[in-house]
Amino acid sequence: MMDIHAILKQLPHRYPFLLVDKVIELESNTRIKAIKNVTFNEPYFMGHFPGRPVMPGVLILEALAQAAGLLAFDAMGKVPDENNIYYFVGIDGARFKRPVEPGDQLVLTITIDRVRGGIWKFKGVASVGEEVACEAELMCTMRNVG
Repeated sequence: MMDIHAILKQLPHRYPFLLVDKVIELESNTRIKAIKNVTFNEPYFMGHFPGRPVMPGVLILEALAQAAGLLAFDAMGKVPDENNIYYFVGIDGARFKRPVEPGDQLVLTITIDRVRGGIWKFKGVASVGEEVACEAELMCTMRNVG
């Protein structure tokens, strides 16, 4: 559906903070499913944790927020530019169910819950195989910065 080149056109993030590698499903105005391949050479594994590398929960949440941004940009028919940026503005009910380790493929599933007053609310689930690693409600908004 969307390869890394298309993602780079939609998201302003770059290495080491771009956390979406590929979009495998996209239902406009409804749902997106994206992939983050977790590799041992991620810079955070050096310190989180030596001898037992685990992807930080805040980065799993950020990966979900980036996938949510891709869904919102598609729904709005927009891309970010130098005057507008899409911010992660809130999170509710975050729960971590299993660690995410090098070699895992994180599947990011986002559904739109509602859009009100320029605030988008999403339901996000990050899974490894059939196991839920993290779930949360995310809120994001587009802001003019120019």
